[in-house]
Amino acid sequence: MPKRFRQTRRFPVAMTEDGFRRLRQFADSAGLEKGEALSFLFEHFNSVTDDEVLTHRLRLFKSELADRKR
Repeated sequence: MPKRFRQTRRFPVAMTEDGFRRLRQFADSAGLEKGEALSFLFEHFNSVTDDEVLTHRLRLFKSELADRKR
């Protein structure tokens, strides 16, 4: 039986312009709404990420985070 799609949580999110642009591009190419695209990405997180690349990218993102908040 397929899972029902309903939003169970709403939370304020701060995103960079680049991140939001990529989310919109992904959602449009997949034929999904932005919220549906985010749900898909997080439900299938392990299968859409490469652990080695993710660790490296996360380290870079964290090192730039303080500057991005200014």
